[in-house]
Amino acid sequence: MDDDSLNESPKKGPTLSTSTSSFEALDPHDPNLSRLATTMFQKTADYLYGELTATHEDYKLLENMNQTTISKYSEMKKIASSVSKTMIELNGKYEALQPYLEQIDQIEDSITKLEQAAYKLDAYSKRLEAKFKQLEKR
Repeated sequence: MDDDSLNESPKKGPTLSTSTSSFEALDPHDPNLSRLATTMFQKTADYLYGELTATHEDYKLLENMNQTTISKYSEMKKIASSVSKTMIELNGKYEALQPYLEQIDQIEDSITKLEQAAYKLDAYSKRLEAKFKQLEKR
């Protein structure tokens, strides 16, 4: 086997060397191959740029979402603080009203007892009236 048979392709003849050590900047190359290589590198660069841009946009979106979440939590904290303050005030007012509420309960109990006494008195007076009418008829 000679050296030429090693560098030849069985289908088309001589193949291009894949070794970069034999590349020289001023070496004339196939212009079609150079054009294709340039296109490939440009498309690869465009692809990588797109991937990096998409990743960058994802991070920007996450940052915006985090900022929005922070502001919402801040609003919720203010609302919770306001609710807590209002609850403390309401509890204080309830404690201040507690003696009056107890008096109202006592008055309600007294009214219920008076109402029962009034019904008993009414029933008694009706019985007395019936007896009086019965005695009057005699």
